[in-house]
Amino acid sequence: MSIMKISCIAIDDEPLAVKKIAGYIQKVPFLELVAECRNASEAMIVLGEKDIQLMFVDINMPDISGMEFVKSLTNKPYIVFTTAYSEYAVDGFQVEAIDYLLKPITFPNFLKAANKVKTLIDLKATGQKESVRTTANHLFVKSEYKLIRINLDDIEYIESQHEYIKIQLGNSKQVMTQLSLSSIEEQLPSDRFMRVHRSFIVNLAKISVIERNRIVFDGKVYIPVSEQYKERFQEYIKGNFV
Repeated sequence: MSIMKISCIAIDDEPLAVKKIAGYIQKVPFLELVAECRNASEAMIVLGEKDIQLMFVDINMPDISGMEFVKSLTNKPYIVFTTAYSEYAVDGFQVEAIDYLLKPITFPNFLKAANKVKTLIDLKATGQKESVRTTANHLFVKSEYKLIRINLDDIEYIESQHEYIKIQLGNSKQVMTQLSLSSIEEQLPSDRFMRVHRSFIVNLAKISVIERNRIVFDGKVYIPVSEQYKERFQEYIKGNFV
C-alpha cells in the first residue's frame, strides 16, 4: 500500500539552510519535496502552479520576510517557520503556524514538527466530527474514533491549530481533536483555566514563569498574552503572585 505524501516546499535565502531542510524532507517517508525556494517570489510561482500542503519558511529573508510573506497569502498551506531567533515564536502564533524550528535545526525536532502536520491532515481526512464533555476533574474528547479521558490537572495548555485543537499534557503527550477553542472553553472550569490569546487557553495552576507578557512552559514554549485578554490575566496575577 502506497503512503499518501504531504507536498512540501522549503524556503530559505541561505543555500546551506534550504538544502538542509530539503534533505530532511526527503528523509521522511510521508513528505514529498516539490521545490527549494530562495525567496518569496520563487515560492509564489510554485504555489501558483502546484498544490502545496506544507511550507517550511525562514523568517529572516531579504525584500520580504517569511512572516510578511505568509500573512500575504489568501489560502495558506500548513506553516512551519524556521528561524535563528526564539523571540519570533510568538509572532508565529499570530499567523497560526503549526510550529517553529530554531536553527541549527536537528532532524528529531524537524520530524516532530512534520508529525504535527501529519496528525492534523490525518484527522481532517477522517471527516469525523469530534465532541467534548467534562466532569469535575476530567475532560472527555473524541479523537481518531476513540474517546479519551484526560485529567484536567494534567493539562498545561490548549492551542488552536486551524479547525483543530491541541491539548498539551504535562507528560509531553498531546491529544488532537476537531473542536473550536471557544467550544472547549465553555466546558472548562473558569477558575482553573483562562483564555489568554485567541489561540491559547492555559491551566492557571501550571503557570510558574511569566516573561514580558508571555507565559513560559518547560523553558521553551512561549505563549503570548494578547491585549484582548491582558486585563483579566493581570488581575489574576495580582491576586495570586507575590
